[in-house]
Amino acid sequence: MDIKQADFVKSAVNEKDYPEALNKMEFAFVGRSNVGKSSLINSLTGRKKLAKTSKTPGRTQLVNFFLINNEFNFVDLPGYGFAKVPMAVKESWGKTMENYLKSERKKLVFVLLDIRRVPSGEDIEMLEWLTHYEVDYFIIFTKCDKLSNNEKFKQLKEIKKKLEFSNDDVLFHSSLTNAGKKEILDFVGEMLEGK
Repeated sequence: MDIKQADFVKSAVNEKDYPEALNKMEFAFVGRSNVGKSSLINSLTGRKKLAKTSKTPGRTQLVNFFLINNEFNFVDLPGYGFAKVPMAVKESWGKTMENYLKSERKKLVFVLLDIRRVPSGEDIEMLEWLTHYEVDYFIIFTKCDKLSNNEKFKQLKEIKKKLEFSNDDVLFHSSLTNAGKKEILDFVGEMLEGK
């Protein structure tokens, strides 16, 4: 699948402020602060500054909608984890994210995990939460350029001590080299076609 057009639509906190749902499934990106959600969206769309990126964790505080090819949305959700913000702010992000995830919108959630790290308690909680509420999700390991193939193989073994998955059931990406971009876009295309 090719992305020819990508436009920021709006940011929202509450469901009543979301843009009108389209006929097609939308794809939401969730993960720890600084895992690379915005960078991944920019890589997939070929637009360096479509989603705002930052070296400071916790910059995405709203639900951000991007219209892709005038037919479906990418949705950038607030990060969770180590952002240096007051607890009350973290809780409001959590609520903002939960409102979207519980919404009736037809969606698939990409859970982003940094391949260099064993999933945190919050990562596991997110996966359990999605499973509990029967929200379809798929894992994307980010920052794959940071490890050699040998290191990647060893790290996946460590990660599998915490998470059950087969390497064929997850996607890999590097926003630095765009490795994995085609596979993710092909996957999105297949989902849109209902395969």
